[in-house]
Amino acid sequence: MGTLGLGQASAAPRVDADVIVVGSGLAGLVATSELAAAGRKVLLLDQEPEASLGGQAFWSLGGLFFVDSAEQRLAGIKDSLDLARGDWFNTAGFDRGVDTPLGEDYWAAKWAEKYLEFAAGEKRSWLSGLGVSWVPIVGWAERGGQHADGPGNSVPRFHLTLGTGPGVVEPFEKLVRAAAARGTVTFRFRHQVDGLITTNGAVTGVRGSVLQPSSAARGTPSSRTKVGDFELYAPMVVVTSGGIGGNQDLVRRNWPARLGTPPARMVTGVPAHVDGRMLAISELAGARLVNRDRMWHYTEGLTNHTPIWSGHGIRVLAAPSSMWFDAEGRRLANPGVPSYDTLGTLELIQRSGHGYSWFVLNKKIIDKEFVLSGSEQNPELTRKDLLGYLASRLLNSTPPPVKAFMDRGEDFVVANSLADLVAGMNRIAGGNLVDLDALRRQITLRDQQVDNPFTKDTQIMGIRNSLAYSGDQLARTAPLHKILDSSAGPLVAIRMNILTRKTLGGLQTDLSGRVLGSTGQPIPGLYAAGEVAGFGGGGVHGYRALEGTFLGGCLFTGRQTGRAAAAESA
Repeated sequence: MGTLGLGQASAAPRVDADVIVVGSGLAGLVATSELAAAGRKVLLLDQEPEASLGGQAFWSLGGLFFVDSAEQRLAGIKDSLDLARGDWFNTAGFDRGVDTPLGEDYWAAKWAEKYLEFAAGEKRSWLSGLGVSWVPIVGWAERGGQHADGPGNSVPRFHLTLGTGPGVVEPFEKLVRAAAARGTVTFRFRHQVDGLITTNGAVTGVRGSVLQPSSAARGTPSSRTKVGDFELYAPMVVVTSGGIGGNQDLVRRNWPARLGTPPARMVTGVPAHVDGRMLAISELAGARLVNRDRMWHYTEGLTNHTPIWSGHGIRVLAAPSSMWFDAEGRRLANPGVPSYDTLGTLELIQRSGHGYSWFVLNKKIIDKEFVLSGSEQNPELTRKDLLGYLASRLLNSTPPPVKAFMDRGEDFVVANSLADLVAGMNRIAGGNLVDLDALRRQITLRDQQVDNPFTKDTQIMGIRNSLAYSGDQLARTAPLHKILDSSAGPLVAIRMNILTRKTLGGLQTDLSGRVLGSTGQPIPGLYAAGEVAGFGGGGVHGYRALEGTFLGGCLFTGRQTGRAAAAESA
């Protein structure tokens, strides 16, 4: 006899497919494309309507992490697998049983080694062969800004995909739709999995609720009204359902103690369907869930003036010129510089006693340095208009999506004087936390450091370091100047909110994507890939990410797991 999660399965389960894949995001599409290429019959399930095919990857900026790429070499960037490995492991900080098979970081570290080899090897040629291409200017995310053995990328590695997130999803969606046309893949949208079916200790299918048909547009909430039940059977189930970033209750429940109490208010960086349901469902079937307190939330979140989902937030990808202050107008210590260290800055903000912070800058900086994350915020890139995108970066005028936030965003203050700027900041925050004289003193001291080539200000050093890289000088960093220079105005202040986004822990998997149980042994018939598996092994990033590695983690784990499941079912 079998078990339906906690109930009973039928005595003689039927077989509806060779493999069932739960979740039609990027990892699910990649795994399905590999299974279909091997001739396996696949049922691809998702609780959302077909409009949301591709999942949260569709909304992403499309950044990918490569090591020693053609684009890096063209820019004179000297990268290597050894340098990237050092950066990754110094950033990850694996410290939970790396050397013991039952350790939470054991398989994560092994996945990290394999992913680095992939990023330095065939990743780029594999994707290029599928028609994917990239902006020739490599971005420099997560720069660290501390010691050589600290977190961060030593060199630029962030490659923007032409087409943004949809451009990454596109080749795999085409492969899966072609397989569906051949009858190898069958889509089952509006199928919400409520439990895994097990038979004699092996996962043999899924059960759940058929949801009411929905015409909800991509990203918008869809009905959870149940209109039926289903049971589907296959020798293998691959879980690719994503993380918890759209479920603030679950984010708060898993919030790491080392970061104190979660902010009272956060904005949400992913749609509500990124709800983490399959983590608990898999755990009920015996799966081992590790590193659940590791998560990746951004510190530069804007409240979207035109939200698509509830609490919709947009992340700012800034270069290092904006000054960063806590809610009371105190300049953040290191590493509180834009683009340096996301988790390190989150720790600084949490210690401030407030759940938000402030950027202070001017029009000259925002024109050159602001990129908003998201496919919908980068229209030229998303429609693969490379010349249009480069022109928008080189013209030194405010990009229209950024201008829309300046005009309509509730977190923005634009003013011609510092006094008016501070008045606007205090109005937004609902108090008088920021003192004009104290803020003026800090900005003036920073501005004085611009007057000669020597400085003790680490942010000024960072700006000069940025300008030494041709890509940043051309497209991402404003010439060094004084914040209070009237010719660079008007002044701009932006309330930066904590933005929920990625789950760094998850279902522990071996290098074949097989989900492990409490004893460290694979659960027969159960696989996982993508964010639900911590992008590999239950937490390939450790505590921190180097960026460009979330989509990449979905690609790599989807491919590895799809191929392994295909081989096992041969």
